[in-house]
Amino acid sequence: MKLGIIGGSGLYEMEELKSVTRRAVKTPFGNPSDKFTCGKLNGKEVVFLPRHGVGHRILPSEINYQANICGMKLLGVDRIISISAVGSLRARYRPGDIVLPDQYFDRTKDWRRHTFFGDGVVAHVSFGDPACEELRKAIAATARRFIKREWKKDVRVVEGGVYVNMEGPAFSTRAESEFYRKMGFDVIGMTGLAEAKLCREAGLCYQTMALVTDYDCWHRTEEAVNIEMLLGVLRANVDLARGFIKRFVAELPPVSNCACSESLKTAIVTDSSLIPSATKKKLKPIAGKYIV
Repeated sequence: MKLGIIGGSGLYEMEELKSVTRRAVKTPFGNPSDKFTCGKLNGKEVVFLPRHGVGHRILPSEINYQANICGMKLLGVDRIISISAVGSLRARYRPGDIVLPDQYFDRTKDWRRHTFFGDGVVAHVSFGDPACEELRKAIAATARRFIKREWKKDVRVVEGGVYVNMEGPAFSTRAESEFYRKMGFDVIGMTGLAEAKLCREAGLCYQTMALVTDYDCWHRTEEAVNIEMLLGVLRANVDLARGFIKRFVAELPPVSNCACSESLKTAIVTDSSLIPSATKKKLKPIAGKYIV
């Protein structure tokens, strides 16, 4: 198994990797956010990609999510951990805590591409449980051990929760933040949903590791989120993420027993003979064996 890491705000490089190569991957869906860093950690293969590009150059709405996930697939990745900065919508989830969402709610605009399909082929993947339960449990167990034995700081790991994906790039209004709380959402971010949908279509296990940086703007006794505050917490969160990844790779089980890889088995409803040849060619890395 090969692990993919998508780095969010603050995590642009993986200096811990050995035998590193930087690969520019061409995909049928365009250019990924940056070159992929391929290397080894504890003797296991890891592929790293900075979601916003090195130097944080790409807005959440400008990210080519299709190319990012397709590139991971072309490089042989089977499981992806997404490191993401989020705001907390609950008092119990404090800055510095880790939330592993198992649900998403979409508040993005329609110009983001959340699917590989179209152009003559229709597919409907199951998305009731949008993240990989097996991967989530493994992340939670390793994170708790790492925090207790090595990090030794007051950081809580929360399994499950609803991630509301806003459009951005501006942060929420107070009215929006209060609305999200009333709806029962737990954390808010700008990038996770598209990655989760595309990983499901690509047959990849996916889990967001949401690192809480702030209380959005609903918390009346806390300062409303701003970039200076966010960056301060981010630095500590990134150090935590680096240490966790090193430990997680060392403990990574070689085989996945979940059903993520079979997501397209019954999802494509278009008769293969009717799919345009150009579309078949484009989808080969994602669904080649299902549309021959």
